[in-house]
Amino acid sequence: MNKAIGDKPGLGDLMKKAQEMQKKMQEIQKQIAEMEVTGQSGGGLVKIIMTGQHFAKRVMLDPGLMKEEKSIIEDLIAAAINDAAGKIEKGTREKMSALAGIRMPDGFGLPTD
Repeated sequence: MNKAIGDKPGLGDLMKKAQEMQKKMQEIQKQIAEMEVTGQSGGGLVKIIMTGQHFAKRVMLDPGLMKEEKSIIEDLIAAAINDAAGKIEKGTREKMSALAGIRMPDGFGLPTD
């Protein structure tokens, strides 16, 4: 049994929905870009503040850490960066899930290095 033509969404309705979705996507991308997270390692000995665009804004090292070996400090900095990047990924996934109305699995649609 066929539905009447008036019961089907028209091209105009589909275009309007697509424009609304695009506007929401742009707003979410803006929110992600403006997001700031703090990654930590070594129990807070190293802290990295990073933006949603993965730009490091600030690196904070506990003064007591300076007497450690260089390789230990380097490893802690890398771990803090990775912690911040993970938080950005999680925040991005949550915002995108809210847009789609579904929960996206970890790493879905996001580049992995």
